Amino acid sequence: MYKRILLKLSGESLMGEKKYGIDEQRLSDYAMQIAEMAKAGVQIGIVIGGGNIFRGLSGANKGFDRIKGDQMGMLATVINSLALSSALSSVGIKNRVLTAVRMEPIGEFFSRDKAVELLENGYVVIFSAGTGNPFFTTDTGASLRAIEIEADVMLKGTRVDGIYTADPEKDASATKFAEITFDEIYNKGLKVMDLTATTMCKENNLPIIVFDMDTVGNLRRVLNGEAIGTLVHN
Repeated sequence: MYKRILLKLSGESLMGEKKYGIDEQRLSDYAMQIAEMAKAGVQIGIVIGGGNIFRGLSGANKGFDRIKGDQMGMLATVINSLALSSALSSVGIKNRVLTAVRMEPIGEFFSRDKAVELLENGYVVIFSAGTGNPFFTTDTGASLRAIEIEADVMLKGTRVDGIYTADPEKDASATKFAEITFDEIYNKGLKVMDLTATTMCKENNLPIIVFDMDTVGNLRRVLNGEAIGTLVHN
């Protein structure tokens, strides 16, 4: 089992069966899975996207200023982070929301030393507001935070159970990779994460496991070494 992980969650997944916002049942399922692993002694950092509320890039396509749109997206991740924090607190898991943009008292301003200290003291640490900069995705924010806290692995929880040759939701003939290298992802043009995030993980030798977080129990299975997702490595 890994000692320290960075869990990247998709904002869209938080919608569950809804068309917008946060599905309370999905949020509760996530919190229970995270709580189980925290109680087992795994140090957990989390980055959650904001696509269930607002996505800066799609906003820019509809006439929003890109920088303002990305800032709105950052705030959407803070809303999701507070929701997850509240859900974790309700099941007895101590946690802290750190923000990449100053907004006390909503969250504490991110510092790497503070984050590591909290992790070592048994807190689940939720990193919000991306990197604090426009033009960077939450995948890149997750890669950055994972590298900063020296996580053993980045777990990317999605709606699908790994990386496929094509989108399995659109192409029935798509086949799944058990493992794949960063270079293969680049050469095959696979949409796993944006290129900046993938490159950061490659250059810092941070493995990624892409798996289906929406099936309850899968986080435990991944951390126990079951081959249920796709491992990305150098």
